[in-house]
Amino acid sequence: MSKLFNLNTITIVAIALIYTGCKAQTQTPRTTSISNNTTVEAKVDSILNLMTLDEKIGQLNLPVSGDITTGQGKSSDVGKKIQNGLVGGMFNIKSVEKIKAVQKIAVEESRLKIPLLFGMDVIHGYETTFPIPLGLSSTWDMELIEKTARMAANEASADGINWTFSPMVDISRDPRWGRVSEGNGEDPYLGSRIAEAMVKGYQQNDLSANNTLMACVKHFALYGASEAGRDYNTVDMSKIRMFNEYMEPYKAAIDAGVGSVMASFNEIDGIPATGNKWLLTDLLRDDWGFDGFVVTDYTGIYEMMAHGMGNEEQVVSQALNAGIDMDMAGDSPAATAAFVKSLKTALDKNMVKIEDIDTAVRRMLTAKYQLGLFEDPYKYLDSDRAKNEVFTTENRAFARKVGAESTVLLKNQGDLLPLKKEGTIALIGPLANNAKNMAGTWSVATQQDKSNPFLAGLKTVVGDKAKILHAKGSNLDYDLELEKRATMFGKTIPRDGRSDKELLDEALNIADKADVIIAAIGESAEFSGESSSRTEIGIPQVQKDLLNALLKTGKPVVLVLFTGRPLELVEENENVPAILNVWFPGSEAGLAISDVLFGDVNPSGKLTATFPRSVGQIPIFYNHKNTGRPLMNEEGKFEKFRSNYIDERNEPLYPFGYGLSYTKYDYKNLKLSSDTIGTNGSIDVSVEVTNAGNYDGKEVVQLYIRDLVGSVTRPLKELKGFQKVYLKKGDTKTVTFKISVEDLKFYNSNLDFVAEPGKFHVFVGTDSTTKMMKEFQLTE
Repeated sequence: MSKLFNLNTITIVAIALIYTGCKAQTQTPRTTSISNNTTVEAKVDSILNLMTLDEKIGQLNLPVSGDITTGQGKSSDVGKKIQNGLVGGMFNIKSVEKIKAVQKIAVEESRLKIPLLFGMDVIHGYETTFPIPLGLSSTWDMELIEKTARMAANEASADGINWTFSPMVDISRDPRWGRVSEGNGEDPYLGSRIAEAMVKGYQQNDLSANNTLMACVKHFALYGASEAGRDYNTVDMSKIRMFNEYMEPYKAAIDAGVGSVMASFNEIDGIPATGNKWLLTDLLRDDWGFDGFVVTDYTGIYEMMAHGMGNEEQVVSQALNAGIDMDMAGDSPAATAAFVKSLKTALDKNMVKIEDIDTAVRRMLTAKYQLGLFEDPYKYLDSDRAKNEVFTTENRAFARKVGAESTVLLKNQGDLLPLKKEGTIALIGPLANNAKNMAGTWSVATQQDKSNPFLAGLKTVVGDKAKILHAKGSNLDYDLELEKRATMFGKTIPRDGRSDKELLDEALNIADKADVIIAAIGESAEFSGESSSRTEIGIPQVQKDLLNALLKTGKPVVLVLFTGRPLELVEENENVPAILNVWFPGSEAGLAISDVLFGDVNPSGKLTATFPRSVGQIPIFYNHKNTGRPLMNEEGKFEKFRSNYIDERNEPLYPFGYGLSYTKYDYKNLKLSSDTIGTNGSIDVSVEVTNAGNYDGKEVVQLYIRDLVGSVTRPLKELKGFQKVYLKKGDTKTVTFKISVEDLKFYNSNLDFVAEPGKFHVFVGTDSTTKMMKEFQLTE
């Protein structure tokens, strides 16, 4: 590699001499020699002192890839901006060839030869795609989740990417919000463990390696609590709720060393997160010690005007002063180049300080040093890696395993599952033979046509042991316009030209010839995700009508449910003998689902988001607080002047932590090593778990705590530990947890993080409704 691109060995003096006519508009540039022995801070300052104001602002500009295609980078509008030093990075541009062409402009044709960052929405895999994040979280397997991030980082970096906008750790208790599919569910403790695993998987404690990615935790903060479940909507909550229920996963990602943070779209305490100094500086940097950079979400600064925060100069100033370092898509057609255009004017009017611009630039340059881009700007651009390490047989085999591990068995009446590989099987439904929807939402890099559809996977797993019949059965929805909105970004389910009756008649004819029916129905990939909020969260009516018709045949029916959110399934739970929730399993979906259906894999997924009985119960979550008038009975009976509904039960259909298996697990002998904990002490909690069924399997053993009396009201239960254990049939294992004082802490009314002496209950079991309990006391 030419030393022209090694800023550890070149001297900035040489650059300064070449460009003696180019002086910074805000200060006289110094000439500083950079050697291998100088600190990153010194190297960054040396570059910063040579930069014009335009070049500084350029480092804070993250445009979309625009019209850049192979061979046209230099002549494109974005390419010209890069040439002029007006771009700090690019996002969602893919392939070594395209990225190399753009990076070459930056490091060979721009004045200061500063390399670009290349980011992409690598959310749940790259070309090898894993289940949607809500599905991944249902594995409760941190080692497996970390490996998915590590594999995604390896593939994406092999294709030229060095930065991902993941993990998304927003807590959400409202399944109407489409982006619940992108997160890890409703629980802050589990969400925090997943945040740590994802950051470690992407970054691997070595950002300078060419097979890792810089992670970006998002959306900071509280985005998942939008009013009415409507995307981008207002968020309003007390700080005590904020810190006890929503902030922990972001903090966990910061503590794990995440390199960047993305601001959220919503407001907090009446101020949009993108311009919220308390959030981005006082909390994130001063209290939590974050030292990376903060990027907006797409056109986030521009959107502050719609929030009512002022004109361009005002919102640009507010964002920079709050702690924003990089403006995403500020120069897109959806915005007005606010940062690039208005920051200079704001500086002239003393609305911002040059020192604050310099601070943001330092953070961006530091990130590029951490990634090793100054050492070798082409380090991620190896064509051989791209050919040999992306979408490999090995990676796809792992995706198949993860897809199977993420499935959640919701019902299995009469042990209908696992199915036998024999007889005639009818596979019916609009999602039965559609590769493009298998990866789910936010699968930007996935080659959708290469995903394994359900029908193909079923045939592969069954082989010649059974006959497979197939019919579509129905369209996705009766409403064509709704169907179009739910099948965007190329994830089409071709609308069948036949009438609804013709489709149904064909399905019933197929069903009549079968021994068992598999109904592949539910949401399409883009029924959930960004800007995919729903007011009703049931299966689309045309598919419900299909399912009911199949049930009337009298044949055994297995519902294979595709979804990106918890759905309302009361009718299906009452009438369908077996329900397997497969989320969107990823690029190997068909094989993964079939592995579970036929018992090659025993399902072990557990829900990380509560499934309501009715949309009217939303928001619904397990770790709620009691009221002064709690419902006293456990039979769902109405009680006047108690906290209940007049037309619905209080409890959910499927609780947090719920998930069945083909085998049965028995819990007994819950023990505590002591019934007291001192100020600096801990106790061990143990329980015996026995596989009492006929299949080997994995069980997620869950530990919950209740603080019985506090200075502020406390939740009925809080998850504080879990272990996924493998048990052969007939085996018993003693599972042990350690509870320390740290596990008993919470934020009080002064926002102090404290553990208060008193009595606690500890629960251990198979889901959040477990009644197996012991009591202990925290002493003074």
